[in-house]
Amino acid sequence: MSRMELGRPASVKRRLKDLLLQSDNRICADCGAPDPKWASANIGVFICLKCCGVHRSLGTHVSKVLSVTLDEWSEDEVDAMIEVGGNASANSIYEAFIPDGVLKPGRDSSHEERSKFIRSKYELQQFLKPSLRISSGKNSASLQASFSRKILDSFRSNTSQKKTVGMVEFIGLLKVKVIKGVNLAIRDMMSSDPYVVLSLGQQTTQTTIIKSNLNPVWNEELMLSVPQDYGPVKLRVFDHDTFSSDDIMGEAEIDIQPLLTSAMAFGDPEMFANMQIGKWLKSDDNALIEDSIINIVDGKVRQNILLKLQNVESGEIELELEWMPLAQ
Repeated sequence: MSRMELGRPASVKRRLKDLLLQSDNRICADCGAPDPKWASANIGVFICLKCCGVHRSLGTHVSKVLSVTLDEWSEDEVDAMIEVGGNASANSIYEAFIPDGVLKPGRDSSHEERSKFIRSKYELQQFLKPSLRISSGKNSASLQASFSRKILDSFRSNTSQKKTVGMVEFIGLLKVKVIKGVNLAIRDMMSSDPYVVLSLGQQTTQTTIIKSNLNPVWNEELMLSVPQDYGPVKLRVFDHDTFSSDDIMGEAEIDIQPLLTSAMAFGDPEMFANMQIGKWLKSDDNALIEDSIINIVDGKVRQNILLKLQNVESGEIELELEWMPLAQ
């Protein structure tokens, strides 16, 4: 066996492990149970042991289940998982239209509750936007392959729109409306002079300074260019000081992947009525106070976010994001 062949499995396992370390992949895509050790290789989600049992019952033409630690993965299988982008990205497609009254199972849900939801989600495709649904109700390998191609194509066709500025490829603009702060920390004698700084890659932008106010209202719009290889938007709040360095008043990270993948899956938002198209879920790994809903509103893709500031005694920040692809 060649040295290249010896090195190949380690490379596959390392890439799979890196994908599993993403915050959204640390909980089961279907029930939210922590530390999933199984995956559906053709759907592109990480799942827990209980949900794994339901996925196996669907058949490999619907869900090909593999163990993250015990099974051998091919390069193509890992490539497909990476292309989908993780649990949050996949759920923005598969859970785009969960009807009122349909509850997502929890980690302690019964097998019957789990089975009903998972079958509706993947086999019956009841929560997809209409353009991604397969017209025939028959379960066949060819139909599922067609469906998988449509899902992946919805990512490829939209991420291919990009613009080069210097050496950085941009795919669109992010408008961040900094609405207000609530119960911010005291850094002066009785109050603070807060302002918000946003960073994405090498870009930094900030709001105006509001004097002596722990509950400031900015209603200020800031713009960031989103590169093709984007990461989280970093938010920091500072207290302005005239005669010394500004004091930090808390920080948080904003995961923009749910917003972008939801927007890209739907294409031109002006073609759709007002509706919910995605969600960024509150978890122990992020600063969300509550689940953050992604909507199409008046032909725009917008997301309302309420963050609890980290590494500080108190403080919340309310934001609204709007995605503006280059086509707009």
